[in-house]
Amino acid sequence: MSLAEETEMTATEIDAFLSRHETGVLALASDNTPYAIPISYGYDTDSRSFYMRLVSTPESEKRKFLDSSPQVRLVVYDERDGGETYHSAVAVGTIETIDPTDLTVEDVEQYGTTKRPLFEIWGESKANLDIQLYRFEPDELSGRRTEIDRGDA
Repeated sequence: MSLAEETEMTATEIDAFLSRHETGVLALASDNTPYAIPISYGYDTDSRSFYMRLVSTPESEKRKFLDSSPQVRLVVYDERDGGETYHSAVAVGTIETIDPTDLTVEDVEQYGTTKRPLFEIWGESKANLDIQLYRFEPDELSGRRTEIDRGDA
């Protein structure tokens, strides 16, 4: 098995890739401590922004990281053609909380088309959960396609 080709995706290819998917891994860091979670997202190709609804308990580790206004990295990836082709996109920047009273018509439309979070299994009752809306307009957005040559193996 060898690397046959690795290429950067164009902005159009990145937008199409991110629009096809709805899940990724959101990584946050605070005081040199990393924290990563699987999330569901919606992606707006016009603004190149991600929309997320993140759920936590008020005292959770997730909430502590989100409340620290950390730099974040969102990684979305897939495997195709039986493992012959891999795609990945990485977005880097700062996540922003959206107060429901500050939602614009465009925000409401975007959240309306965003998939319901797939990662929503809780040991707490909904009354004990903190549900926050976030917008992520990355400072950096890149994508890569990698093709593997498996030879005759």
